[in-house]
Amino acid sequence: MKILCYRELETYQIAFKYQQLVFDLTKEFPKEEMYSLTDQWRRSSRSVGANVAEAWAKRTYIAHFVSKLTDADGELQESKHWRHTAISCKYISSKQDSDLRKEEELIGCKIGGMIKNAESFCKQ
Repeated sequence: MKILCYRELETYQIAFKYQQLVFDLTKEFPKEEMYSLTDQWRRSSRSVGANVAEAWAKRTYIAHFVSKLTDADGELQESKHWRHTAISCKYISSKQDSDLRKEEELIGCKIGGMIKNAESFCKQ
């Protein structure tokens, strides 16, 4: 199957689902977290998919493609930090934490697979 748009990438779809999970969970956070934890976690979770989309646009050059995917992975790592903060502050439950971890692991594996097989995604 030929992928015509970044929205067709499974990695992007999973990352988008993850950002929406984070958005929904953070709606319940205390108001004093609005401009700190809530904002930071939402931004980093949204940046994962955004960087996958940018990578798709830069696939003419393998190095640019991989660089944007590396940025996506960096944003994923930041999101993991904010999740850890949220569980430590008792803003999310153990079940929510576990569900998010599974999504993060899957996204990380997908990004890693794209990096490893960059040539197959890039324009020739």
